[in-house]
Amino acid sequence: MPAVSVIVPNYNHAPYLKQRIDSILAQSFQDFEVIILDDCSTDDSRSIIEQYRGHDKISHLVFNEQNSGGPFYQWKKGIELAQGKYIWIAESDDWCEPSLLETLVAAIDHNPECVMAYVQTHTVYNDEIIQTSSHVKLAEYIDGKQYIKKYLAGLCAIWNASMLLFKKEYYYQVSDSFINFKMCGDWQFYVELASQGEVFVSGKVLNYFRKHENDVSGKIYGTGQNYIEEIDILTSLADYTLITAEEFKQHLLDKYIRFLVSRHLFSTEMNAVIESKFYQTGGGKLKSFLIKESRRILIKARIKRRLNMLFDN
Repeated sequence: MPAVSVIVPNYNHAPYLKQRIDSILAQSFQDFEVIILDDCSTDDSRSIIEQYRGHDKISHLVFNEQNSGGPFYQWKKGIELAQGKYIWIAESDDWCEPSLLETLVAAIDHNPECVMAYVQTHTVYNDEIIQTSSHVKLAEYIDGKQYIKKYLAGLCAIWNASMLLFKKEYYYQVSDSFINFKMCGDWQFYVELASQGEVFVSGKVLNYFRKHENDVSGKIYGTGQNYIEEIDILTSLADYTLITAEEFKQHLLDKYIRFLVSRHLFSTEMNAVIESKFYQTGGGKLKSFLIKESRRILIKARIKRRLNMLFDN
């Protein structure tokens, strides 16, 4: 039985598949199986995947006859095929350094209370690094519920799944709710995992998170759908008392301000849906708070910008 099951869920990422799979096979830690799942791709993915058939590390090649309709159905399918103690969801358009698995397995093995571990990532567009995640320490274990408060309540510090390794046994305590998300299912998944133990965070940058024109999550962000799902996650954190009522209000306000600043990017219909979602959250009791506080903060920010412009001139 392998120590790690590497799950590669693919949809139309033919240009990146070889680099992805080869970076997995080149890991310094070699006790793993690879499960490749193709979600009815319409590009050349299948022929590239078939080149790896018969490789001693490849345990499953699964080709869907119909598209599943969402990325997280493939996660569930892959995890339930997995034989390993640990799971790595290696997204099919990313790649990594050879030491990624070795770093994460050592960390998660060292602490029996650790349920998940992750490294930092570069975000890459057109072969250029455009952004890099970071952590305040080179390495640390954090109580899961404290981790959620600090790193998964307002924003998600785990930028993509390829950064992360988790213990399969804790998957069985995660609800199926993450499957129904279009883009934030990973975020919900991390919350439910982290709540069961400790989280290891490495400051090492060992992952490469690729952004490109066919990036599904990027397209969904462009519609504003992320606000709908983020509010649902925030509400669930409050419902399970993982954050306080005051923390809930502040995080909701932060998201509302982000929405107001970016709403010009979305359709009129979607803006109405998002706005309604904000106003109905908390039983509709927070509408006046959101409007009043966001107005105050945005006016203050505009005045500050104008003053800075005056002094700069």
